[in-house]
Order: sequence, then C-alpha cells, then structure tokens
Amino acid sequence: MHDQPNPTASAEPPEPSPAGGWAPMRYTEFRRLWLAQFTSNIGSWMQTVAAQWVMTSLSSSALLLSAISAAGSIPVLLFAIPAGALGDLVDRRRLILAGQLVMLIAAALLAILSAVGALTPWVLIALLVMIGIGGALGAPTWQTLQPELVPGALRTPAIQLGSVNQNLARAVGPAIGGVLLAATSAALVFGVNAASFVAVLGVVLVTRIPARTSDLPREHAFAAVRAGGRFVASSPPLIAVIVRAMAFVFFAGALWALLPLVARHRLGLGSGGYGLLLACVGAGALIAANLGPALKARVPARGVYALACLLTAVPTFVIAVTHSAALVAAMLVASGAAWITGLGLLSAAYQGELPAWVKARAFAYYLVAFQGAMGVGALALGAVAQATSVRTALIVVAGGLVASLLLTWLLPMPAGASGLEHAADPLPLPSELTEEFGVTGRRGPVTVTVTYPLAEGNADEFLAYAKQLRRMRRRTGAIHWHLHQDIDEPLLFTEMFVVASWEEHQHQHARTEHADQQLLSAVDALLRPGAARVARHAVTVRP
Repeated sequence: MHDQPNPTASAEPPEPSPAGGWAPMRYTEFRRLWLAQFTSNIGSWMQTVAAQWVMTSLSSSALLLSAISAAGSIPVLLFAIPAGALGDLVDRRRLILAGQLVMLIAAALLAILSAVGALTPWVLIALLVMIGIGGALGAPTWQTLQPELVPGALRTPAIQLGSVNQNLARAVGPAIGGVLLAATSAALVFGVNAASFVAVLGVVLVTRIPARTSDLPREHAFAAVRAGGRFVASSPPLIAVIVRAMAFVFFAGALWALLPLVARHRLGLGSGGYGLLLACVGAGALIAANLGPALKARVPARGVYALACLLTAVPTFVIAVTHSAALVAAMLVASGAAWITGLGLLSAAYQGELPAWVKARAFAYYLVAFQGAMGVGALALGAVAQATSVRTALIVVAGGLVASLLLTWLLPMPAGASGLEHAADPLPLPSELTEEFGVTGRRGPVTVTVTYPLAEGNADEFLAYAKQLRRMRRRTGAIHWHLHQDIDEPLLFTEMFVVASWEEHQHQHARTEHADQQLLSAVDALLRPGAARVARHAVTVRP
C-alpha cells in the first residue's frame, strides 16, 4: 500500500534544515493537526488535574488515585492493536473522527455528572476508561500520520514534536486546570475538556489526509493484526526499543501518578499549587524541545537515553527526601526535560524502523507496551506507597530507573531514520502463476520453496545469512519457515516458508525493503557460477 504525495507540503516554502526542532511547523497541514492536538492535550491535562483532585476528595486511597493514570492506559492494552490494523486498512480520517466522538461523549458525561454531584470513585474511573478507549482508537493512526505531512528529512523532528506536544501541554493545561478548579468547579473543567474535542473534530474535517492507494486486495483485519505482530516479533531493533521504553516508563511514569500525593500531603499545596508543579514539568519539556536537537546531534542515541534515565532518577530521589516546594519545582523542570528527551528519542527510533505498510499496526504494539508498562507501574508503585509511604515509593522509582538503565545498556539502539529507505519496488511474482494457473482468489495456505545451489566453501556464510532470511520472511508474512540441506548434494539448500493465503503472498512481495533486496543480492553472490535461486509455489488443493 502506497501513499500519494501530500499536495500541501509541496506548496510550502523550501524544505528547512532538519536540524531545527520546530522546522516541521512551517508546513500548514502538520501545524494545523499539531495545534489541534495541543488544544486537546491541554484539555486532557486540565481533566487530569480535576480528576485527581476529585479523587483525593472522594477517597484517600493511593491505589484509587493511581487508577486515574491506569484508566487511560488499560484501553490501549485492549484496543490499540486492532485500532492500529484498522489505521493501515481503512479511511484514517473516519477512524480518527470516531475516536474523538467517543471521547467527546464521555467527557460531556463526566461534566454533567460532576455538576449534579453524582460522581463516585468508580463512576469517575469508568468514564476515564471510556475516554481512554476513544484515544486508543485513533492513537496509532494519529501518531504515524503527522510525520507524513512533512518532507522525509523532517520526519524525525516531526515525530519528536509529537512527543513535545503532550509535554508542552503540561506547561499550560495543569496551570489553567488548577486555577479554574480553584475558582469554579471540577464540572466546568471537565466541560472545557469536552469542548476541546469539538475543536479537534473541526480541524480533522478540514485537514487533507494523504490518500493511500493499492492495486492489491485489501487485507483482512485479523490477518493484518497477525502480520503486524510477526513484523515486530521478527525485528530485533524494534524489540530492543520496546524493552527500553517499558523499563523507562514503568518507573518514570509512576512519578506523575504519585505527584498529587506529594503536593497535597508532603508540601501542603492546594489545587493551584499542584497545577503549577505540573507546569514545571511542561517548562522542562519546552527547554528540551529547543535544546534537544542540538544535544542529539552531538551525543550518541545510547548516551542521550542514559542521560534521560539519570536526569529522571536523581530529581525523583530529591523529591522523595525534601519538603521544599521550590526544590521540588526545580527538580520537576529537570525531570520534565528528561522525560520528553527520552520519549522523543525512543519514539523516533521506533518509527524510523517502520515501512509504510505496517506503520500504524506496528506502532500500536509500541503503544501497548508503553501504556501497559506505565499503567502497571503506576498501580504497582501506588500499592508500594499505600503499603509503606510515598517517600519509599519515590526512592524505588529512582533506584528502578538506574537499574533499568544498566540492564538495557547493551541492547541495540536504532538511529531513528526517516523511513524513506524502506521504500522499494515490489518483488515481481511470476506472471504465469496469476494468469495461466489462475491462483488468484484461492483460499488456504501457500507454500514457497526456494533452492540455493551454493559454490564450494560458501555454506557457513550462507547459514549466517539464513538467520536474516528467516526474519525477512517472517516480517513480511510467513507463518512457518524452515531450511533444509540436501543429503546427497550438501551444497544445495532449500528454504521453505508458508504464507496464509495467495493474497497474503501478494502483499508479501509488495512489502519489499531495500535491506531485503540487499540481503537477497548478498545470498545470490554465494551461488555456483551460472546458477540461480529458484522459487516454486504450491497452493492448497482439496483431495
């Protein structure tokens, strides 16, 4: 599946230098969606402040308070992966609009029930879960769509600005939410958040979404989900990024879940003071947005990730042991900068490894791992705080960040490429298969065998390449893969893999990447002079 060029981007000024962190904002469609998302994020942070503060009034349970954060994460675990598959298959505008409508309805109900005094802890959590479901429906598509609205060289800064967006909203939303909550009521704050979804709906309706066209049959939803899972599972760099992200957010995310207890019970602050503390986190994100590109240009990705972990761990430890509001505010500026730097780095590294055909569904696996780790971490550290103290829980967070850094240090760290190098001409299918034999439309698995007559002395090198062959076939759609060596002719190897259907095999050929073609060329160089690899296809028949 291929996307058509974005007409808006081509009408913009000449492409700015990719070194500028804010350069993607020069492109109208990107800027429009980014600002709409920013508006919605401000409303969401206002809602978070009000919801956490309402929960502290309804219950003193640290576990229920941590459930506020978990309420937004659990729906991602349940719905992000099928929503990611839909994002690669259906009209992306309609999918985003559907998610926004669900969130609008839930936010409006939250405002109404709060106004009439009908909120209980479980009703509050249930409506937040509903808002989380709406967010999960559109999140994979939203996150992977925005970088497509700028030229390829600016996609990494565009991905990073997606992370910056959420954290810059911390600098505005909590402060507005805290002040509005103190001056009026939680119902009004919830109502303002509902209005923010109306603004997003309007912007999405008028924004040009790049159209996607394909000559291949549309994938079935379940097959698309499985294909995305195989792609991620067979991509070691993606697994490494997911592990790093889970280790980071499991502990770092718990800091934000416990912060209301720090503000209210350790520092003695009101809702306005708590909002200002969160604003300090946003101020740190703003600093990182301006200085982050220069830092990443000078420091290797692995070093930037280490810095993000340490600059979150040290401030968390200081927050655990101090009762000074001013010192806590300063530490939150540092941790906010580290949070956005770490998340921006990981998200850009992950998306840079994704070809167009699998973008939304593969990114959904990242979202599931990310949100799941953050939700479970919030609940686990909330339970620690309830069983011991907030101080102990924060010290565990600091120590966990240092331990996770050490444990993941040796994992690979992708550079975060633009994704353009993934594009390649599809591997051609033999024409006689579709024209003379007429396999199109047949159901059932397809078995493909490829023979490799090797030159003398090349067997060991071929076996080393075979590991990459297996990953390539699995990434692009194979459900089984085997390699066989001929007993009578030891230099003749046969690769066999099974694909779920002929249509899926057609998609497999279209999922070619430059790296795949380079791998096949390297294998071809090992063959006997004058020989070639030969592929044979067998389709399912009924006896």
